[in-house]
Amino acid sequence: MIGDKYGVNRVIEPKGTLPQAAVKISNDMNIYDNEILIDVNALNIDSASFTQIEKAEGGDVERIKKSIMNIVAERGKMQNPVTGSGGMLIGTVEKIGKDLIGKIDINVGDKIATLVSLSLTPLRIDKIKNVYKEIDRVEIEGKAVVFESGLYVKLPSDLSENLALAVLDVAGAPAQVSKLVKPGDNVLILGSFGKSGVLCAYEAKKRVGPTGKVVGLVAFEKDKEELIKTGFCDEVILADASNPIEVLNKALEANNGEEFDISINCVNVENTEMSTILPVKDNGTSYFFSMATSFTKAALGAEGVGKDVKLYIGNGYTKGHAEIALHELRESNIIKEIFEKRYA
Repeated sequence: MIGDKYGVNRVIEPKGTLPQAAVKISNDMNIYDNEILIDVNALNIDSASFTQIEKAEGGDVERIKKSIMNIVAERGKMQNPVTGSGGMLIGTVEKIGKDLIGKIDINVGDKIATLVSLSLTPLRIDKIKNVYKEIDRVEIEGKAVVFESGLYVKLPSDLSENLALAVLDVAGAPAQVSKLVKPGDNVLILGSFGKSGVLCAYEAKKRVGPTGKVVGLVAFEKDKEELIKTGFCDEVILADASNPIEVLNKALEANNGEEFDISINCVNVENTEMSTILPVKDNGTSYFFSMATSFTKAALGAEGVGKDVKLYIGNGYTKGHAEIALHELRESNIIKEIFEKRYA
C-alpha cells in the first residue's frame, strides 16, 4: 500500500495537518510501500529542546529519560511540546518499501543520518541506553520511519558516527550563511562557539573576506578564550544574549560604532530576538537559526524599534547543506579538533 509522500496518512490528531504540525502521529513500524524503516541507535535532540527538558527535570538523567519516553509515547514522535522542535537521528536501514527499491540511493544495511526533524518522524523508543547531557545526545534502541519526501545522507566512511551526527545536526546553518554573507559584510554571530555557531563563524569568515568583519558573541569567558584562539572572529564579546541593550552596546563597540549588515542567532535560549535585531542596520538581515526564536517577538519587536530589517527564519534544509557542513569539517583542522573534542 502506498502512503502519502509527506506522511499525511500517519497523522492521528488533528486530521488534515502535516506530521510536523500534528499533535499525534502513528508510529506503527509496519511501513508503507513508499517508506523506509530505520533501526535507530542515537538521537541528537535539538539544543533548545534538550535545554528545556534538562532544566524542567532538574538535570536528573533518569527524569530526562522518562520525559523523552513520555513525549514519544504520547506523540509518536520526538517533538518537545514546549519548544515544538525535534532533532535528528542516525541508524541503519532495516527495510525499504517495495515502491522505493531502485529509486533511491541507499540499501538495506546502510548507516544513515536523517536530515528531517524528529518533530515529524514516526519514532518508537524501546529503551534509552544513555543520555549525554553535554552534547544533547541520547542513545536508544528503537525504530523510525522516513517518508518518501524525507531527506537523509549516508554516513561518511572517513568520519566517526558521532562526529558526522554532530555536524549534520546543524548542517543548515553554515549552508545558509554561505548564501547570505557577502564579501565586505560586517557579521554578528550570537552563540558563536556552540555547535552551529562555530560553523557559522568559520563560514562567515571565509565569505566576508579581508574587507569584512565577523564579531562573535558568547556567554562564558572560557568560550571567549577558545573562540579567540580559532581566529574565526575578528572580535569576540562576552554578553547575555537575552539582554538586548547590553548586546547592542558591546556589539557596536566591537564594530567601531557601526551597525551590522547581518546578524546570525545560534543561541539555545529564549528572548534573544531583539539582541539579534537591534545591532543590524536598516535593510540588513537578521537570520534566526535558533529553535528558541519567537516569530511574534521578532516581527513585532523590529516594528516597535523602527528597524527595517529582513528577518529570516532558519530553514534546516538548503540544497547541498550536508555536503557544505561535512566539507567544513574536512577543510578545517580547527573545526575538526573542536568537534572531535566535544562529540567524538
